[in-house]
Formats: sequence, C-alpha cells, structure tokens
Amino acid sequence: MLVGLALGWLGGRLMALLGDATLQVGLSLLVPFAAYALADEWRGSGVLAVLTSAFYLSDRMADADDVFGRFASTTFWQVVDTLVTGVAFGLIGLELHAVFGTVHGRLVTVLGWSAAVVAVVVLVRLLWLLPAAWLARKVGRGGDTEVPLSWRETVVMWWAGMRGVASVALALAIPLQADDGTPFPQRAVIVFVAFAVILTTLIAQGLTLPWLVTRLGVKADTAAERELEKRLALRAAKAAKRRLREIDEAEELPEDVVEVLNRRMLDLGLRISPEVADEERREAFEQRARRVRLMRRVQAEMMSAARQAVLEARRDPSADPVVVSRVLRQLDARSLR
Repeated sequence: MLVGLALGWLGGRLMALLGDATLQVGLSLLVPFAAYALADEWRGSGVLAVLTSAFYLSDRMADADDVFGRFASTTFWQVVDTLVTGVAFGLIGLELHAVFGTVHGRLVTVLGWSAAVVAVVVLVRLLWLLPAAWLARKVGRGGDTEVPLSWRETVVMWWAGMRGVASVALALAIPLQADDGTPFPQRAVIVFVAFAVILTTLIAQGLTLPWLVTRLGVKADTAAERELEKRLALRAAKAAKRRLREIDEAEELPEDVVEVLNRRMLDLGLRISPEVADEERREAFEQRARRVRLMRRVQAEMMSAARQAVLEARRDPSADPVVVSRVLRQLDARSLR
C-alpha cells in the first residue's frame, strides 16, 4: 500500500506537469505496472499496490476543467477493459484444450465437483445477502441506494451474482509448477471448475435475470433519481451564479452579458432536470430548445461537410498531413462543443 501511495503521488505530480491528455493517459497506464512490479519485487502485494495507486490518482487528479482529458481517459480505458476481458476469456479457452486432456478419464467426477462448487457459490451469496440486507435496513441505512428495500430486491441482487473476468484471471494466475519444480497439483481441475462456474452463472443467471426482475416486479426508483438530478442541477446552478456575481462585482460586466449568461445557466439546469423551474420558464425553455435542436441539426450537417472536405484534402499531394490533421482536430473539437 505504501508503494502504491508513493507511486500514485509521483504519478499525480507528473501528470500535472505534462498537461497533455495523451501523455496523461499513457502515464496512467504505466503507473499501475510500475506499482505492481515494485511491490512484487519487495515481496509485497502487487494487487494492493495497484489498487492504492489507482484510488489515489482517481481522487487527487479530478480536475474539473480537464474535459478533454476525461473524454480521452474514459474512451481509452473502455477499450482496454474490453480487450482485457476478451483476451482473458480467449486464454481460458486455449487452456481448456489442455485441461480436457488432463481430466478426460475422470470427466464425470470433475463435473460433479464443478456442480458442487457452483451450488456453494450461488447459495453462499444468498445466505449472506438475506441477513446483511435485513441488518442494513434495521440500522437505518434503508435510504442507501445500495441497500435492497424488500426481499424481492434481495433476490434480484442474489441472482445478479454472475462471475466473469475476475474469476478467469484468478484461475489463470495459478502457476504451472510448484516451488520444487513439480506440476502444480490439480491445476487443470481448478481451471475447469472456474470455467464451469463462469459459464453456468453467465448463461443460467445472466439470461434469466431479466425474466426474474419482471416476474418479481422490481423497478428502478426513478423518482429518487429525478430528485437527485434536481438537487445536483440546483447545486451546479447556484455555484455558477455565485461565481458570476463575484466576477460582475470585480469587473462590472455589461447587463446584457450577465442576462445572457444567467439564461444559459438556467437552460443548462433545465436540460439536467426540468423540475428546477416553474411551468412558464419550462415552456420558454422548450421553445428555445426546439430552436436550438434545429440549429444543431443544420450545424451538424454543415460540420460534416466541412470535415469531409478536409479529409478529401489528404489526397492532395501538396497538402501537409500534419496541418490537415490539426485542422480536422479543431473541427472535431468544435463539433464536440
């Protein structure tokens, strides 16, 4: 944990110095590897080092103004997550070739063990959730969105306990040999059982979960979500207006500028949660919103034509590809705004 904290602090300092979103994302990929390698070299837990550095960076590097950095980071890690999941399942698929050869003579026995482990994995989750949910409601945490409000929600949470890439990674992390050089005992069986648990829970529980939710009549608490959106929209609007007043007092902004900025902030709050304003303001906002949607649709067509023209310029031998890419990036940024 100390290694992860130290490298997280160092990574945060370096990211602040770099400034560029591409370099920051690249560094965020390297820091966990460095934390794992260093902690493992010192006979510590590489997993705890990675978790600590990740928690530190996510908490300390939350720059409210780094919009493009968040877009770039979110997109990058979504791609990485998809690739890691695919590679992990691909690896265990390759492992099964050797596993089936190892357990061929006792396949029925191993299938019985797998069924027993699946039953334990599923039932232990239920035996834990029932008293835990009851206790959470009794001690006054019923308002917490993570606490099931009824036995129906508890059952849904129980049935939603599918196993996936984490179980795959744990099974594949078992070494091929023990310290004395002999084959790791029962490794093939462990991998087979892990695959059976993953396959059973993903197919049986995953495919039947929507049916179970419908059957039990469990629905999302949309009223609570709307109320939270309203509170957050009001909080954001108050902060923006407070800052506008501070700037107006310091710089004496023109009245028309203050009026326009106030209206824009109100429109933003209404987009987040229409309940923040009265009926008259909501109707006026809807009229402006329809006009804005029309302008955005036409502007999107115009920007698409502009980007297409710049892309076609790449075929021109006299065009500098660096300049073309820079202009295209500016058009993309404008379209994003």
